[in-house]
Amino acid sequence: MTAPFSQTVIAVVWDFDKTLIPGNMQGPLFEHFGIDERTFWEEVDALHDWYLAHGAARVNDDSLYLNMLLEYVRAGRMQGLDNALLRELGRDLVFHPGIPDFLRTLQRLVEDEPLYQRADLAVEHYVVSTGLRPMIDGSAVRPFIEDVWACEFIEAHHPPGFLTAQAELFPRREIVSLAYAIDNTSKTRALFEINKGANKRPEIHVNSVLPRALRRVPFENMIYIADGPSDVPAWSLVQSEGGRTLGVYQHGSRAQFEQISALQRDGRIQALAEADYTTDSTAWLWLTTEVRRIADRIIEEREAALRSALRPPARHLPEEEPVADVPAEARPEARAAETERQQQAEETLSLRLDDEPSPDVEPMRAAELRASYSGSSRSEPKQPRPARAAADVR
Repeated sequence: MTAPFSQTVIAVVWDFDKTLIPGNMQGPLFEHFGIDERTFWEEVDALHDWYLAHGAARVNDDSLYLNMLLEYVRAGRMQGLDNALLRELGRDLVFHPGIPDFLRTLQRLVEDEPLYQRADLAVEHYVVSTGLRPMIDGSAVRPFIEDVWACEFIEAHHPPGFLTAQAELFPRREIVSLAYAIDNTSKTRALFEINKGANKRPEIHVNSVLPRALRRVPFENMIYIADGPSDVPAWSLVQSEGGRTLGVYQHGSRAQFEQISALQRDGRIQALAEADYTTDSTAWLWLTTEVRRIADRIIEEREAALRSALRPPARHLPEEEPVADVPAEARPEARAAETERQQQAEETLSLRLDDEPSPDVEPMRAAELRASYSGSSRSEPKQPRPARAAADVR
């Protein structure tokens, strides 16, 4: 079976808020509409109990802020908010030191090494976030990102009969409903899509049965970087499948440092570092080292597979010396046959002597019998047999 993917991609998967940027990405959005950020998040925190009090049995806390944004749009507090504006606001996002340049550094780490290039190795960056995809798409990191999994909105209602209803001539461009939502557990689905190559080949569904040898990015070729407990499911998946995990904390935040340290002590992550990606920082050193280790392992595995598959090539046989013409009687098989014949003759003679124990058979007669069964009897003429002495009759 021909494999659809070469498995030479190293996937570096990033959370976004507090991992690539300080704080939450919605800051520029609140500033644009004059919304108090603290008040907004307080309202979001209160929604869990409010939903339970108004008919819900279970509440997905990760998506509550998305519903609150839609309520602000409906109430006119964020009038005119559409996807284009969200992308525009993404340009205002400020990143941690070293980003986005460090993303390119990791890619060039493989691109500039001839050994890795001969093996077609490549580094791909992915973002898996509960934030807003349009803002990520408009940010400075997007040119370096292979794909994004984050929350998305649509800008049109779809009432009953919308398939046949006449479209509005001048529709109002505002976000009106969720199109895609990702939470902290569905991040693992995104990781499986990267793993199987579902984002590259539409015919591959994330739940399709696909042998590990045919998947695009093995988990052991992944690195997952994030900032807190909400990423534990994704960290656990990558780590349990042989990938690498890094937890980061904000500069000067003792609370975040202690939180990440506890996750490392519990075995949830393999390493921790400050969210500083400038040259020779801890995060820079750890990530560049791990990318090289993964690349070296891929090279070693491919070379080992090649060695095990190779078979010696066909070669021309050396010229042999001609065999001299040997007389038939001198050939080994002829000599062996003659030896066997002589042994059989000796056995026959022995039996005849045992059967005729008469004293009249003198030694000369025994010699004649032996000669008659020996090879020499064929080449030497027979001697006349001496007359037998007359019996002494008295």
